Amino acid sequence: MATHHVGDDDPVGQVFANRYRLDSAIGRGGMATVYRAHDEALGRQVAVKLFHAGVGDGAPQESEFVVLASLDHHGLVTMIDAGVARDSSGRARRFIVMPLVNGTNLQTRLFEAPISGRHIGEIGYDMAEVLEYVHGQRVIHRDIKPSNILLVDYGNGATRARAKLTDFGIALSDDVERMTAEGMTTGTAAYLSPEQASGGEVTGATDIYSLGLVLLECFTLRKEFPGSMVETAVARLGRDPRIPEELPERWRTLLRAMTSRAPGDRPQGRELVSILKQIVIAESGRHKDTEVLFPADRADDQAAVEATALDTLPTEALDRATAMAARMFAAPISIVSVVDHDRTWFTSHYGADVARIAREVDLSKATVPQDEPVVVEDARLDARAQGSSLVEGPLALRFYVGVPLKRQDGQVIGTLSVLDFKPGSASQADIENLQDLAAIIVSQLELRREGLRWAGEGSGNIPTPVPAASVFREDVQSA
Repeated sequence: MATHHVGDDDPVGQVFANRYRLDSAIGRGGMATVYRAHDEALGRQVAVKLFHAGVGDGAPQESEFVVLASLDHHGLVTMIDAGVARDSSGRARRFIVMPLVNGTNLQTRLFEAPISGRHIGEIGYDMAEVLEYVHGQRVIHRDIKPSNILLVDYGNGATRARAKLTDFGIALSDDVERMTAEGMTTGTAAYLSPEQASGGEVTGATDIYSLGLVLLECFTLRKEFPGSMVETAVARLGRDPRIPEELPERWRTLLRAMTSRAPGDRPQGRELVSILKQIVIAESGRHKDTEVLFPADRADDQAAVEATALDTLPTEALDRATAMAARMFAAPISIVSVVDHDRTWFTSHYGADVARIAREVDLSKATVPQDEPVVVEDARLDARAQGSSLVEGPLALRFYVGVPLKRQDGQVIGTLSVLDFKPGSASQADIENLQDLAAIIVSQLELRREGLRWAGEGSGNIPTPVPAASVFREDVQSA
């Protein structure tokens, strides 16, 4: 069999480092692309993180090598090989090889369906255990977020959630030079700790704060501090996260402690592990043993992790767009949905007073794409909404306005909608404003798609048009 070297243009199907045949891209970032690959020496499936040629001077990659090489824990995606190999142009390309985790990440899972308190507790417990170990090795992750938490699907219908932590690209270790300059902020904006946001000293308590925000998001299904780096920094330095009052007291107490602005007040190590273990025990008594973490109708493993333009939606832009749409109508709920073949991706915004109820309702039923704007002033009096669980169920929705997300060629790829519990109205000016906001959303999606195309990473998964349907349709299929 002939051996090929991987290049930047089309690495899929080629063999890298004379050993790893790259099958498909499963994750992309500014510094590297992760590929599903076949280890031809040992005949197994692996994940290969291939750093882009010409990115930096190698110091960040080298630091990740050093950190991963020093760690070994069942809650980590560990390194099984690493090195430098030449591509077809003769350029040195650093790479890391890791076990291939079948399943999905927490960020994607939050799009699929609500997660029970028991599974949230199990995910938190796994992360607490791994952070106890990591911090004991004097390593700080610094980038705890849903997309860096992998949920393992063993394919046997197991009800126990198993979570693994990945991506130590910006981790700090005593064995690695601390490359972050004084006063520089490093991490993901929505999950920074107050000390990260202010450029202060970073300790293990930083990871605990970020994990607290992740667990809170599992309940509320929204980022607590959305927006740009500056906006999120100002917000978290000025207030504590809002913990829903409807959560059990044990969760409210823990989340408040984990997200305290004072690092010394956050539980860490064995204390946090013990608290979350007790929460899992308590939640197991409230939830059925038959509950599963992965929805029964979810796509197969490869489809769940394949990266497409929609898998890398500009989430902060969508969060801000949904919040703005809700403010325009002084309404408690707004949704951006994008349909990609057989699944609906949506970002929702809703007030704290509806968070608990909204978690128990499939909001994708209110996001069927339409060719033209749709207004339902009072769903109880409108034939299009009769029999809908969104109207007759616990949410008891009354008002709906939705405008299509249209590409320049007129193709409808989704909906921007606003919902309320009381009757309302939408003037022509209101609809035009909502359409302008929808156009901005589409432009963001198109920019992201174009960026992937120019990077040679486009997957060809273009959202297909969906026929117009009745408002509040009940048979929408989502991932």
